[in-house]
Amino acid sequence: MDSLWSTLEPLLTRVEKPARYIGCEDGAATPEYTDGAVSWLLAYPDTYEIGLPNQGLQILYEILNERPDAVAERTYAPWTDLEAEMRAIDLPLFSVDTHQPASSFDVIAFNLSSELVYTNVLNCLDLAHVPVRCEDRDHTHPLIGAGGHATFNPEPMADFLDWIGLGDGEEIVGDVTDVVAAWKASGSTDRVEVLRALAQVEGVYVPSLYDAVFEDERLVSIDPIFPDVPSVVEKRTVADLADWPYPKSQLVPLTEVVHDRLSVEVFRGCTRGCRFCQAGMITRPVRERPADQVRTMIQEGVRRTGYDEVALTSLSTADFSGITEVIKSTLDDESSGCGDVSVSLPSLRVDAFTVGIAAELQRGRRSGLTFAPEAGTWRMRQVINKLISEEDLYASVEGAFSQGWRRVKLYFMTGLPTETDEDTLGIAELGKRCVEIGRKYNKGASVTVSVGGFVPKPFTPFQWFGQNTIEELNRKIYLLRDEVKKIPGLQMKWHDPKATFVEGMSSRGDRRLGKVIEDVWRSGGTFQEWSEHFDVDRWTDAMTANGLDVEWFTYRHREENELFPWDHLNAGLHKDFLWHDWRDSLNEVGLEDCRWTPCYDCGACTGYGIEHVVASATPPAGGSQGTGQSPGRGQEVSVQLLARPVGAS
Repeated sequence: MDSLWSTLEPLLTRVEKPARYIGCEDGAATPEYTDGAVSWLLAYPDTYEIGLPNQGLQILYEILNERPDAVAERTYAPWTDLEAEMRAIDLPLFSVDTHQPASSFDVIAFNLSSELVYTNVLNCLDLAHVPVRCEDRDHTHPLIGAGGHATFNPEPMADFLDWIGLGDGEEIVGDVTDVVAAWKASGSTDRVEVLRALAQVEGVYVPSLYDAVFEDERLVSIDPIFPDVPSVVEKRTVADLADWPYPKSQLVPLTEVVHDRLSVEVFRGCTRGCRFCQAGMITRPVRERPADQVRTMIQEGVRRTGYDEVALTSLSTADFSGITEVIKSTLDDESSGCGDVSVSLPSLRVDAFTVGIAAELQRGRRSGLTFAPEAGTWRMRQVINKLISEEDLYASVEGAFSQGWRRVKLYFMTGLPTETDEDTLGIAELGKRCVEIGRKYNKGASVTVSVGGFVPKPFTPFQWFGQNTIEELNRKIYLLRDEVKKIPGLQMKWHDPKATFVEGMSSRGDRRLGKVIEDVWRSGGTFQEWSEHFDVDRWTDAMTANGLDVEWFTYRHREENELFPWDHLNAGLHKDFLWHDWRDSLNEVGLEDCRWTPCYDCGACTGYGIEHVVASATPPAGGSQGTGQSPGRGQEVSVQLLARPVGAS
């Protein structure tokens, strides 16, 4: 393959951040193309500085490049300045590793972390000189795939993606490589043939092999069109994270990126059961990485990259068994040769953050701490199953401020089911009390409340809920803003309700939204996750032009037995479990973490033949919770399939 570098290089003098496009990072692979090897282009449909730190993409990049029969490079969405230069001379999208044209790869696979990047996917395909619609591609075009949390309802993108990987990608990419290699070796020019073969891979969904049937504007079935295509596609789950200690060679960029630090995933999955949280539902069961492996990955990563900050990542890092010991050993380690190392926990639950953790963290450099109470009142937190009391929050905030922190950020949502103005104003009250706590220790202590509009997501108990309108979200935000203004030391930030609307419309949409997404893209609607480029009118105009009702797609409550566009996909959760959890939420009934109580039979463990075992499990402070007995340290507990508990928590 011929590099495009000589054509690209002169353009870089005319763009804002040329380092986005040159590659050359420490840790980057040196691709070696051999006959028969399957070439992958891993694409993040946002800017380089957003996409490079993505752990999922980096993990797959390493796994593929370790295989003798595969090679992987990366690409990111070019910013508008370079895009204009590229289109002016018809320069195609390229890889950043060796600047090969994107269309020369066998597979282009996108990471879809949110719905607002959908139009960027189409733009990248168009820049790559690849037809944006599956039906217009032939055997000479790459196979276009995607993975990530937003693919758990892939139907809005069904017209554009040849295949979708559901769940953990570590094993999927190997199986897809095998299928594509065999197809290449056969010399076949039948694209349907390779798509049917991909559909046999566990965790792979091929939308074009399914027929979506509508009656009276309602989806009534999604059926395979060939007998060998599965009627239900099961997500893929990696049972043991210890088998996948990636990334081993994290990329170190030459320019500033978000989250510019060493990242080590400590566990995957979450059973806290927050009813709004799609990530916590679709990544079950909990799988912890062994603590010794975490320490090794930290030590080797710091030594290799030179980073002096380590982020321990998961959905709730303070829940990791022995987290305090891991932090302590990292801060005590002098063998890295990189001087002082600080540790950050990007995902902190209030009820798992202790003074002990705060005391260890403060030994490194202090930045702000972020906690996520999510809702302003205890009633509301029971509805969403975020069972954090005011006392939990105040104790954690006091632990942070007492150990020298000066800034704390609190994350909340508004527009939640059953929410009242009292619940909304409760956010200001919590923030006010936290400021008072902080100023006992430092007169300059400050608290920021960050508020986002709630979006119901597939495979959550709230998938039946009718999202708040733009007007109602604005009313609640302004109500809260006016209250926050009265409180010295308390600041407020919020997410644009118009963007929340588009995200909500897309998250539960069906295949008919494909035309809307394409129309928005063709009207210039790229980088919709960036406020300076987002334009809600593009979306409402496209909905109207295609005869689709915003109210029906976004704001209405769903019926109990309604067929969802994702019901032919299985995230491992029983739909009746989610429905009963939805009813429990309306009754303000909370459910404790199933790691400390009898199993609720959500389906996540049994559905994949994975026994839910938590080694070295320690119950939250205070001992046992719920109706079950929590294990002591050093014990192992196997989940038993028991009846679902009812009644108040």
